[in-house]
Amino acid sequence: MLDFHYEALPGRVVFGAGAARRELAAEVERLDAHRVLLVATETEEPLARELAAPLGERVVAVFTSVRPHVPLPVAEAARALALSVRADAVLSVGGGSTTGTAKAVALTTGLPILAVPTTYAGSEVTPVWGLTERSASGTSISTEDAHKTTGTDPVVLPRTVIYDAELTVSLPAELSAASGLNALAHCVEAFWAPRRNPISSLAAEDGIRALAAGLPAMHADPADLAAREQLLYGAYLAGSAFAVAGSGLHHKICHALGGAYDLPHAQTHAIVLPEVLAFNGPAAPDALARIARALDTGDPVAGLRALSHQLGIPRGLRELGMTEDQIDHAAALAAPAVPADNPRPADEAAIREIIHAAWAGAPLASASS
Repeated sequence: MLDFHYEALPGRVVFGAGAARRELAAEVERLDAHRVLLVATETEEPLARELAAPLGERVVAVFTSVRPHVPLPVAEAARALALSVRADAVLSVGGGSTTGTAKAVALTTGLPILAVPTTYAGSEVTPVWGLTERSASGTSISTEDAHKTTGTDPVVLPRTVIYDAELTVSLPAELSAASGLNALAHCVEAFWAPRRNPISSLAAEDGIRALAAGLPAMHADPADLAAREQLLYGAYLAGSAFAVAGSGLHHKICHALGGAYDLPHAQTHAIVLPEVLAFNGPAAPDALARIARALDTGDPVAGLRALSHQLGIPRGLRELGMTEDQIDHAAALAAPAVPADNPRPADEAAIREIIHAAWAGAPLASASS
């Protein structure tokens, strides 16, 4: 018997090559926005200004101090700017960190967000926000005094998302691969996250299929627009599944690692994912079978590792700068946040084993063994 809850999230999606340049002004008009705060990284500011040019004087300020993991001082600066210019909407052009900064503004101001993603982060279709702060004794956001806090609030869910594969072609192949595997992690996690349901699992399985097809094609030819569209479509499905199902063991570990050690978000997810699947897979055979089917492989753990190798993902967290003596601390940070209904009990010792395998690049046993 089927027995589940499913909460469809509101939001408008505009998908198509060239859509950002063709339809952005009309989408801002649909929001009845007249004083827009534009958020982008310094690197993507020229693109953001180009896309926003048709808005003219409606863009009243530009915020470019975007940083990974949204440090609290960055969030506070963006909020202060929004208030000072009396913004009535936020236009986000960029990846997950840019979307996260826009969400930080919306969290305290209630301003609507129009998101134009340029990576495959998926954050643009989730009501999840995250902020990283440090304790009074901390001297740097990259020290162990830092910690990342996440939460869910419908006010941060972008009202409109414009998906335009043309905007992702300039994303270097290496970053595209990591971002795509991060999206794939959202799909895999959706099979055992706390609010999993048949609808989110459908989106997750098709998301894996699209991402697994698009990643090798993009890697072979970074200018392949059809491959980029598959990745963007897969990222949309991944974010949608994750938004409904919630976060589980994989994301709890990665948030602890990213917040404490300032590790790059997408690469961290890509490296940790096979180890979490190897751990959870034997206790979630139906999920494992569906993931294998979507990846078109008999062993999804081996398949993920092979795909990561093909795409040039760093083999272990140590290649991202994490040291072995940080593993115990990371496990202690992640353990309290693991959902009680994880398919397999995951205490601090188990989490340490997963992180150590991800750090060393020495895999856990295959989920099929």
